[in-house]
Amino acid sequence: MNSTTQKRITKWFWILITLPVVCLVVALLLVALFAKIPSFEQIENPDSNLATLLISEDGKILNTYHIENRSYVSFEDIPDYVVDAAIATEDARFYKHSGIDFRGLARVAVKTLLMGDSSQGGGSTITQQLAKTLYPRQDVSSRIPGGRIFKMIGIKLKEWITAVKIERNYTKEEIITMYLNQIFFGGNAYGIKAASNTFFAKDPGDLTVEEGACLVGMVNKPTRYNPALNPEQSLARRNHVLKQMEKYDYLSQAQYDSISQIPIVVTYRQQDHNSGYGPYFRDMLRKFMNAQQPKRSSYTQVEDYRADSLAWKDNPLYGWLNKNLKPDGTQYDLDRDGLRIYTTLDSRMQKYAEASVAEHLGKELQNTFSKELKNRRNFPFADDVPKDEIDRLMRNGRRWSDRYRGLKEEGYSDADILKNFDEPVPMRVFAWNKKGYVDTTMTPNDSIRYYKSFLRAAFMAIEPNTGHVKAYVGGPDYHFFKYDNVGQGKRQVGSTFKPFLYTLAMQEGYTPCDKVVNTTYTIDVNGEDWAPKSEVDERVVTLKWGLTNSRNNISAYLMKQFGPFATVEICRKMGISSYLDPVVSLCVGSCDLSVMEMVAAYNTFPGRGVYSYPMFVTRIEDNAGNVLATFSTRKREAISEVTAYKMIDMMRGVVNDGTAGRIRWRYNIQGDLAGKTGTTNDNSDGWFIGYTPKLTAGVWVGAEDRQVHFMSTALGGGNNMALPIWALFIQKVYADPSINMGSSDVFVPPLGWSADQLCDGSSNDTSDASAGNDYFN
Repeated sequence: MNSTTQKRITKWFWILITLPVVCLVVALLLVALFAKIPSFEQIENPDSNLATLLISEDGKILNTYHIENRSYVSFEDIPDYVVDAAIATEDARFYKHSGIDFRGLARVAVKTLLMGDSSQGGGSTITQQLAKTLYPRQDVSSRIPGGRIFKMIGIKLKEWITAVKIERNYTKEEIITMYLNQIFFGGNAYGIKAASNTFFAKDPGDLTVEEGACLVGMVNKPTRYNPALNPEQSLARRNHVLKQMEKYDYLSQAQYDSISQIPIVVTYRQQDHNSGYGPYFRDMLRKFMNAQQPKRSSYTQVEDYRADSLAWKDNPLYGWLNKNLKPDGTQYDLDRDGLRIYTTLDSRMQKYAEASVAEHLGKELQNTFSKELKNRRNFPFADDVPKDEIDRLMRNGRRWSDRYRGLKEEGYSDADILKNFDEPVPMRVFAWNKKGYVDTTMTPNDSIRYYKSFLRAAFMAIEPNTGHVKAYVGGPDYHFFKYDNVGQGKRQVGSTFKPFLYTLAMQEGYTPCDKVVNTTYTIDVNGEDWAPKSEVDERVVTLKWGLTNSRNNISAYLMKQFGPFATVEICRKMGISSYLDPVVSLCVGSCDLSVMEMVAAYNTFPGRGVYSYPMFVTRIEDNAGNVLATFSTRKREAISEVTAYKMIDMMRGVVNDGTAGRIRWRYNIQGDLAGKTGTTNDNSDGWFIGYTPKLTAGVWVGAEDRQVHFMSTALGGGNNMALPIWALFIQKVYADPSINMGSSDVFVPPLGWSADQLCDGSSNDTSDASAGNDYFN
C-alpha cells in the first residue's frame, strides 16, 4: 500500500468517525437555537396536574380532586431502597452521567439494534425519562415519506437538551425525586405516593423492599406488570428488579434470595372519581367552594336564595374558589393545583358510616323490600299509584338519563327515543353483591324501573359545639347513585319535626312533665276544622309521653297553643333555612327538609342551646404547605340552655321507652342517648336523628320516588328503615377506643336544673282523666 492510498484511507476513516459527531453537534445547536426547548422557569414549574388532597381530621387522605392522581412527596419521605431500585433498574450509571449516557447509547446500538438482544434495555437515562414525562411527546405522524423519522429525531434531541438543562440546574437527589413524583404506575396512579396508596394502601415511607421493587417494576409497562391485573408477570418483574439491586450491590445475595420468595400482597384501591372515602362529601365540597355569588333569578324559593346569600356574605368557605385568586391573578384549580384541604371528617367515622349504610341496606332492608316488590302490578310502584302518575315518573326518568340526552344530541325524534328505550341492550347495573354490580341484558325502560326499586339512604354526623361534620354519606353507592341525599335532596320529615314544636313549648315555660288529655284536638283553618290522625284513649298523659310515643294529637294540642308562625320562627332560630309553609300540619312534619338541615338543627340540643353551622374545612394549604386560609366555627344562641336540656330529657324517653326503643333491646347500646324517629305518609320516608353527649347523627331512607315504598309501617317506619343505620354506626364508634366516645359519656344539666322530674315517658306517665289530675286542656 503506497503512501497516497494510506492517506486516503486515513482521511475517510476520520471523516466517517467525525462526521456523525459533527452532525450531532450541529443538530443539537440547531435544535437549541430554533426549537421550542423548555426554559429553566418551565422546568422549575412543570404543568404536572397535582391532585388536590382531602385530608381527614385524623390525618388520613380521604379522597382527591384530580385529572391525574398525583401527589408530591419529598426525597426524605422516599425510602432509600425505592430510590436504589429505580436506579438499578432504569439507570445504573445515574450518578456518573450528566443527563445523557453515551455508554448506554452505545450498548443499545450494538447489543439491542445490531445483535437483537432486547434484554439490555433502553438507552434513556432517568433524567431523559423525566424530561419526556414533564413535557410529553407531540404527535409524530407525517404525510411526508420519512417525515416521522425526522420528527422523532428532533423530539429526541430536544429531550436530550432538556435533560442536560435539568442536570445543570438540579442535584441528583432533586432529579430522582422529580422522577418518582412524575412517572405513571398504572391504576390511575401518577407518582410514587399515589401508587403506594393505590396498590398497597400505605404511604411511600411505609413500603417494604419488595413492595417498592414491585412498584418500580411497573414503570416499564404499567398494565402488563400491574400486580392486581397480572400477578404472575408482576412477580417475575419484581424479582427482576430485586436481581438488578443485587447486581449493583444494593442488596446482598442472601437478601435477594430471601425477599424474592415473598409473595405480592396487594391492597388495590384505584383512585378514580368513584372511589375513596366520602365521595358524596367530595362532590358537595366542590360545589360549595365553587359557588357563584347568588342571583335571585336562579332560585325558585326566596328562602334558598336568602340562605345562600348569607352564606356568601358570612361563610368564607362558600364560593372560596371565586373569592380568592392565586398570586398571578388566576383562579385556583382543584384538579391541577395540588391543594391540601384539611376537612372536619373523621376517617374512622366516615368508614363506619359507609359500612353501616351498606350493612343495613345491602344485607337486610333491600332484600325484604325486593321480596315485597315482586308482587306489584306496576313494579316497583305501589298498586294504588295511577297510571298517568307512573307514566310521568317514567318519562322524567328517561329525560334525566344520559342515554336520552345523547340520543337528543344525535337528532333522534321522541318516537325513535321511546322505541330505543324498549330495545334490550347489554348493561352493567348496581347490585348488592361482592362486586357491587351485575352484567345483564335489559331494556333501558326496565333499567329505570330497576334502579327506582332500590332504597336510597343519607347519613350525616356532626359534633356539638364545633359544628364539625364527622361523617357524610349521600347514598348507597356513589358509582351508580350520584345524587346527594344529604345536602341536595329534601324529603318530607314526618315526626322528626315534632321536637321543634316541643322546643317552642319548653321555651315558653312548659316542662316535660306537664299533663294534657290524649284526645282529638281540632284547629280552625279558614273556617274548617282540622285534626291529624292519631290514637285516642282520653287518658291524661305528660308531654314527654306524647313525644316518646309520637302521638299526633299531642302535637296538635301544642300547635293549637302556639300556631304555625311561632313554630316557623323557632325552626329558623335552630337553623332551618328552607321554605316552611306556616300551616297547622307542620305539627306532623308536612314540610320537605334536607338531612343536613335537620341534623344541624338537632345538634342544638347537645350543643346546650347554641346552633353551630355545619363546618366542613379547617384550613387550606397550597402544594408547598403554605397556609392559604383557615376557618373557624360559626355559631349563635338559638334557645336557652335550660330549654335544650328539657328537650334532651324528653327525647331520652323516645330511646328508653318509645319508638326508638330497639336501640336498647335489639342493638344493646347503653349510655346517655336521645333522639326521634319519623315516618311520612304511605311510608315513603323513614327518619331517625339521634345524639349522644359528643355526637349528633341523622339518617333518612327512602326510594327515589315517594310512590315506591313499603306497604306497612312495621317495615316502612323510621324505626325499621333508618334507625338501624344509626345504631350500627354508634356501635362501631363506641367499639373503637381511639375515637374516645362511649357509654360513659353523659349530658351535663345546666346550673340550677331541678332534678325532681318524675316523668319518664313510659306508661307510668298516663292516668285516667277522672282521677283528679291537674292538666292543660
